[in-house]
Amino acid sequence: MREIIRDKWLYIMALPGILYFLIFRYVPMYGLVIAFQDFKPHIGIFNSPFVGLKHFERFFGEPIFWELFRNTVLLAVYNMIFFFPMPIVLALMMNEVRRERFKRFVQTLMYIPHFVSWVVVVGIFYLLLTTEGGVLNELIYALTGKKIAFLLEADWFRTLIVTQSIWKEVGWGTIIFLAALSGVDLQLYEAARMDGANRWRQLWHITLPAIRSTIVILLILRLGSFLDSGFEHIFLMLSPTNRDVGEVFDTYVFLKGLSQGQYSYSATVGMFKSVVGLVLVLTANWMAKRFGEEGVY
Repeated sequence: MREIIRDKWLYIMALPGILYFLIFRYVPMYGLVIAFQDFKPHIGIFNSPFVGLKHFERFFGEPIFWELFRNTVLLAVYNMIFFFPMPIVLALMMNEVRRERFKRFVQTLMYIPHFVSWVVVVGIFYLLLTTEGGVLNELIYALTGKKIAFLLEADWFRTLIVTQSIWKEVGWGTIIFLAALSGVDLQLYEAARMDGANRWRQLWHITLPAIRSTIVILLILRLGSFLDSGFEHIFLMLSPTNRDVGEVFDTYVFLKGLSQGQYSYSATVGMFKSVVGLVLVLTANWMAKRFGEEGVY
């Protein structure tokens, strides 16, 4: 209690974030009980009949389960491989810029896409890639005499999803890494230069070790939302021609829950995603500690 009283202003500053998680993350967990019920909105949670693991058996027995699992995991893996390292690389590049005015200008340009909605982002890519007058497709047609149906062909779906995610969020993702880089002792670089280390050696032996703990923590947190592909983004990009590779757990929950009113079944799908995320976070945190990192907790 003495420590809480001493640091009361820090707790007051954290209060909005704590309330957010309590109201919008922890309290709604009570609704997961409908995954074990045959939930009827007109009779409520307390009066809906208990059916045990009926919906889980149905979900895992559905032929579409493995299609959803494959599509979701592939998108998640692509994001981990291509999207997650990009803010780190960009932050390292920005850290090498010495002109502060130019650096702030570039940072502002990189942050702006984060505040643009997915509807606008998908609309921009539509104007660029559509076969009906799309800027990029017209250029390709002028050079090759052919047009590519980027928005309709299933082979391009995952590439477009990852590319759009990188364009929209990579600048915003650099904030934490730039903050971590600002805390590196400049005397370390001076000592390294005196020892004859070039910029690459300084990057490998000073910069990367300085932000390693930050990278590990963000990676663990990222694994918690491993199966969250982003409903709005995927939904806007879906079409009948790419649904086989684009249908993921998030869009399936929307289809079954809101479109068809199967609330208990859709809650089952959501609960499965949450459990997988929890297991991944616990496993990654345990492995991080085994390798000498701090981890999340």
